[in-house]
Amino acid sequence: MERVAVVGSGPSGVYTVQALLDQAPSSTLAVDVLDRLPCPYGLVRYGVAPDHEKIKSLQHNLRRVLEDPRVRFVGNVRVGDDGVSTEELRDLYQAVVYCVGAATDRRLGIPGEDLDGSCSATDFVSWYSGHPDARDGFPLAARSAVVIGVGNVAVDVARMLVRGAAELHGTDMPQRPLEDLVHGGMRTVHMVGRRGPSQAKFTTRELRELGTLPGVRTLVHEAELARDPGYVRPEGLPGAVRRNLAALGDWSRTGASGPGRRIELRFFLRPVEILGSDTGTVRAVRFERTEPDGRGGVRGTGAFEDIEAQWVLRSVGYRGVPLPGLPFDPARGTVPHDRGRVLRDGRPSPGEYVAGWIKRGPTSVIGTNRPCAKETVAALLSDADALAARPVSDADPLTRLSAGDRTPVPWSGWLNVEAAEARLGGSLGRTTAKIPDWDGLFAAARGDGR
Repeated sequence: MERVAVVGSGPSGVYTVQALLDQAPSSTLAVDVLDRLPCPYGLVRYGVAPDHEKIKSLQHNLRRVLEDPRVRFVGNVRVGDDGVSTEELRDLYQAVVYCVGAATDRRLGIPGEDLDGSCSATDFVSWYSGHPDARDGFPLAARSAVVIGVGNVAVDVARMLVRGAAELHGTDMPQRPLEDLVHGGMRTVHMVGRRGPSQAKFTTRELRELGTLPGVRTLVHEAELARDPGYVRPEGLPGAVRRNLAALGDWSRTGASGPGRRIELRFFLRPVEILGSDTGTVRAVRFERTEPDGRGGVRGTGAFEDIEAQWVLRSVGYRGVPLPGLPFDPARGTVPHDRGRVLRDGRPSPGEYVAGWIKRGPTSVIGTNRPCAKETVAALLSDADALAARPVSDADPLTRLSAGDRTPVPWSGWLNVEAAEARLGGSLGRTTAKIPDWDGLFAAARGDGR
């Protein structure tokens, strides 16, 4: 086996490449890493909050893998109906590993969800991260926002809404989102979960960071903490959960009185409706108070509370979407597989594999992609003899990938984008600033300057 394609250059894709390079016995192995974008790194570039520089520095590790001489980065390659088909990839490569992540978000399914001022946290993250597909038009003049969800993405969104100019200036976020956020009118962010604090999905480091934001007060309602049996008797809980509860307990005692921006963490509130104004914009969110049901879940109490807000961001999880040409399980939002081998009609499809979120669902942290990738590569390498016997085209795959109006972006093009973003940042008095649009990225990749 000599020719493998990995579709997706985020952590799951690059960890798959790394496992292949480490474990494959063939010195002639060649791996093409295909990505829809002209830029590598996936969610590390376009999903990790720009003020989390330590996590973003993971790009340096991913870069070392992509610069291995056995690896070729091929950006601006779409897989599916509007690009290269999965059938073409099977003809070009002895094995193809799909690491395409989970591209959309879950919805709440409640009245008012489509009002002006209601959006997904995914869209907001894409915008401030400079994704070229990001939508625009967020209600940044809003005084109050409700973030529905209590995971790390919700924490990121709440933090970015109240960050000041000094903290954002040193990031790589595009200039316009930086200026719009700094000059916005946000005063209060409510982060709301339907269950209790001991069941929240945020990690302790991200949670504690909310309490260190300059000029921002963080508040938790003591009565909502007390409603959680885990908070009352935390002895049997995992250490990370106990640390979360300790931080929340400190904030319930310090309160959030006085001027300044504020983050309120609310619990045991289930969204039932987003309420609109006469002009069709968000004015409040109606929640039903919940309580523990004794079985690890919650039940409604019939009591309701309206929280005023002009902006609602749902952050209740990502979801995979079908990739044309691959089987898909709509209930799980994943590709059916057996230890990474794609299953068609319940049987392994020769030469097709998955890794990352499209394999296991959008769960866990970035590092979880490493053992996931290793499992898939182990399955691939155990199939190596059969894969080596698969007939594939003699042509260089790049020739076919460049057919018609396709214009792949090589690694040198990405290096041109990096240089252009550094120049742009320097012109703005910053270290670097992302180019957030397709035309700008392609011009930079060509070396046209910016």
